[in-house]
Amino acid sequence: MSDARATGADGKADGEESTFTVIVAALANLGIAVAKAVAGLISGSSAMLSEAAHSVADTVTEVMLLTALKRSGKPADEDHPLGYGSERYIWAMLASIATFVGGAVFAVYDGVHTLVAGEELGNPLVSYVVLGIAFLLEGFSLRTGVRQVRREAARLRVPDTYYLRHTPDTAVKAVVMEDSAALIGLLLAAGGLLGGQLTGSGVWDGIASCLIGLLLVYVAWVLGRSNAQLLIGRPLPAAMRAEVREELRSVPHIVDVLELTTLIQGPAEIMIAAKVDFRDMATAAEVEWACEEAEAQLRERFPSVRRVYLDPTPGRGQRRPPVPEGRQEGRQEGRQEGRPEGPAPDGP
Repeated sequence: MSDARATGADGKADGEESTFTVIVAALANLGIAVAKAVAGLISGSSAMLSEAAHSVADTVTEVMLLTALKRSGKPADEDHPLGYGSERYIWAMLASIATFVGGAVFAVYDGVHTLVAGEELGNPLVSYVVLGIAFLLEGFSLRTGVRQVRREAARLRVPDTYYLRHTPDTAVKAVVMEDSAALIGLLLAAGGLLGGQLTGSGVWDGIASCLIGLLLVYVAWVLGRSNAQLLIGRPLPAAMRAEVREELRSVPHIVDVLELTTLIQGPAEIMIAAKVDFRDMATAAEVEWACEEAEAQLRERFPSVRRVYLDPTPGRGQRRPPVPEGRQEGRQEGRQEGRPEGPAPDGP
């Protein structure tokens, strides 16, 4: 199997695991946000307040991701025949905006304000204690997300980093990236506190706050771009598309795949549509059963495939058979009289 299969995941179990990962991250960030805010107010550290804003933004992000997981899991209905899988990317996009507005903007503003106006440093002991506890909680949350990434990457036989870059499960991607950024932000905040304690200047704290803001800008940009690509419509990777063509050509009565369109609709939802050249002497029944066999083979090889649409199309270089003379005359008369070609519609 190609490593391109990292774009897929299998059904309900993976969805439940993603939900658990997001819940763990949300609970950790909520508690950390309160502790950081209290420590920031006591110590007067702008970096700690920036970290509190960071954790609040992460908590809001996780709530939006939980909403995305719940709403995207609804089955297809008459109004949404292709299902709700893509809705998760709308909420995930809003989550990345929340990270940018709620965390990055506040952190940069607070850091610049500290550099310009200065700050009075209080007792940093509480902040150090909170940073230590936060580091442990964020580390546990990150460990949960990384373990899921490793399991999925091992199942699909691809490198962990490849899976993280290409997976359409943006909920897990968001948790891993945000928790990684949170650990880096905690180290920056600790560095700002230590620099202020050693020099007596709040400049180090302001610089740390600005760096935390820039870090959040990067995370928001990466997550926003990933979700935008999936919302616009991201195809399967080239290697996987080649495998789909190979699988279709292996079906009896299929001669060639003239055009292939693939679309990722969700972590476990892939749509495949193709213009297919069937054997000229194949009967209508053989074409129908070949379509059924093609769909069955694709689903077996790629469990994430949910919809397969095949369009019988003449092959390249084939000429259209001549139209019988009587039918051709009927077409010409229809054009002259302004009537549509073909048989008349039923009814009045």
